[in-house]
Amino acid sequence: MSQGPVLQFSLWADDDGATPVAGALADAAGASMPANLASDARASVPEAALLGSLPVFRHPRSDREIRLGKALVGYECKRVRRRSIGMVVSDEGLSVRAPTWVSWVDIEQALRSKERWICAKLLDQRERARKRVSAQIDWRAGCQFPYLGEAVTVVLDATLTGARFQPASLDAAPCRHTLRLGLPHQADPDQIRDAVQAWMQRQARELFALRVQHFALQLGVEVKRIGLSSARTRWGSASADGSIRLHWRLMHFSHSIIDYVVAHELAHLREMNHSPRFWDVVRSVLPEFDAARDQLRRVVIPD
Repeated sequence: MSQGPVLQFSLWADDDGATPVAGALADAAGASMPANLASDARASVPEAALLGSLPVFRHPRSDREIRLGKALVGYECKRVRRRSIGMVVSDEGLSVRAPTWVSWVDIEQALRSKERWICAKLLDQRERARKRVSAQIDWRAGCQFPYLGEAVTVVLDATLTGARFQPASLDAAPCRHTLRLGLPHQADPDQIRDAVQAWMQRQARELFALRVQHFALQLGVEVKRIGLSSARTRWGSASADGSIRLHWRLMHFSHSIIDYVVAHELAHLREMNHSPRFWDVVRSVLPEFDAARDQLRRVVIPD
């Protein structure tokens, strides 16, 4: 299993598609030199002024630039032995792999044909990067971390042994959840982070066991083992022998998201695929699972 726009303007061309930047990006002769807007003497003053206001997405190893819709995209292009032009949008930006015999005109035409997809992916990656920065936790006394979709404040208490969760009291002001850790106030960030995450993993084992039991009964499947996962690319996994693994960091998110992942993995014990039959199995126990699935695609793991 495997996340609103930041910019307040459209990235798409108004009418007739993308306009070549300064005429250098659709050179009929297939020029091999990088298109550099700063040194392109052919750029008119009005156009240069316009380009200065465009949203810019530039790969750190970009050697070409192109205007796609209303965005300026600097991309990395490598000539490789392959049959077709390939493009990937990653955290770094747009990368293009093109056959050695393909002209720059052909490459740019291919990029413009995928203009909407490229711009949407670049914008999504920028938003995800912004969320990752905002999700970083400064591990110290008084910091907060998400637990079951709500904020929990860390309190250090050297007189305490272990960790103690105190849910918010409606009578208290301010109303907040706290996790009291048996650590001195001078504890370093790694100690605090490790203590919080160890506590979360203990909570994960308990909650996952309950939710697996709940859905296993409804689906009529037998679970032999439940394990915690720290996989980088998967929220859960299921094996034909009845073993289930669930990512402990799901504890950061709401109950609905956790239930979706649990139901998803248990459904695999009946359908080891993602066919329509599989989704019918998930829907039989979670009729409204689409909302939780969409949320899970957009979440950013706190760290």
